[in-house]
Amino acid sequence: MYTSVSKNVQYVGVDDDELDLFEGQYKLTEGVAYNSYVILDEKIAVMDSVDLRKTPEWLENLAKVLGGRKPDYLIVQHLEPDHSGSIGKFLEAYPNTKIVMTAKAVQMLPQFFEDVRFDVQAVKEGETLSLGSHELQFIMAPMVHWPEVMVTYEKSEKILFAADAFGKFGSNGKYDGDWSCEARRYYFNIVGKYGAQVQALLKKISALEIAAICPLHGPVLKENLEKYIGLYNTWSKYEPENRGVLIAYTTFYGNTASAALRFAELLKGLEGVGKIATTDLVRDDIHEAVEDAFRYDTLVLASPTYDAGIPSTMQHFLQILQSKNFQSRRIAFIENGSWAPIAAKQMRSACEAFKNVTFVEPVVTIKSTLKKADDEKLAELAKAVADR
Repeated sequence: MYTSVSKNVQYVGVDDDELDLFEGQYKLTEGVAYNSYVILDEKIAVMDSVDLRKTPEWLENLAKVLGGRKPDYLIVQHLEPDHSGSIGKFLEAYPNTKIVMTAKAVQMLPQFFEDVRFDVQAVKEGETLSLGSHELQFIMAPMVHWPEVMVTYEKSEKILFAADAFGKFGSNGKYDGDWSCEARRYYFNIVGKYGAQVQALLKKISALEIAAICPLHGPVLKENLEKYIGLYNTWSKYEPENRGVLIAYTTFYGNTASAALRFAELLKGLEGVGKIATTDLVRDDIHEAVEDAFRYDTLVLASPTYDAGIPSTMQHFLQILQSKNFQSRRIAFIENGSWAPIAAKQMRSACEAFKNVTFVEPVVTIKSTLKKADDEKLAELAKAVADR
């Protein structure tokens, strides 16, 4: 598969529809795309390589676009193996190509390619590289989401080659036009910890006139760029994207689940709540739960007490949120226990590590099974959640 970004900028990336886990942990139902581009001019620049899993297909796409010519430069914006894995094989095919990357990437390169010889040019913030009528400007983007990352702006066609920024899960061949959902899950689980660094990058590119964004995962973005940049701005400032409530629960025998789902029903009858989402932290994709926790302004945690604490699934969920800098949300608690309920205390203690959170009262305590009398307590909490 290869298509044009423009007459002189060709897409040579590949889809990986067989991969089930991205980075060994994020579930893929629609595969993933490894994007790579070629800029054809007096000199030729290849923008990044692809995962080693897809090297032959990528080299075939590349050869078709080159039409017998040899590339002058390989621009390496990000050294993560899903983008750098094919560099060694690329140099076997095109040994005279100069590698262009950041100084930090130069330091890291031997960690990935011990026995490969490189002709490397390190570039700094704002430096340019002329290909003829096309000129590349390099913009440092450390910790978006590795320390060696840069993005590249092509001045004549106003194209931003965005590295992992503006990427999404899903292969390009299966893209249905719905960018936000899988881009959101990608952002918060992979880039989300580094909101300050994303803000710094957005400030840099705000001075540029951008006609297209070419990320390393997902579709090339050419229309409604304000939407995508606006979402990145919201996400990286840790602001809620939508008014709504995520109810995240874990359950042993179904009793805590019954309380959580009953609470969702009570919320539905109230004004101003927004969207209501529920997730079983054991059975559902926990990384989608992370996505929804960041998407909405209110998080409700429901858990039984276990070993004078909370189950490992709830612990894991809260640990992920803390590692991704979860903040600026409202949080409420529903706990269950048969003789010494303490889950709410443990969950709140974990949530106190989050920045700028507001705890919504009252805490609802269920004793073993959901009873008619518990409806009043759940309704009181539902009203408090709705009353912003």
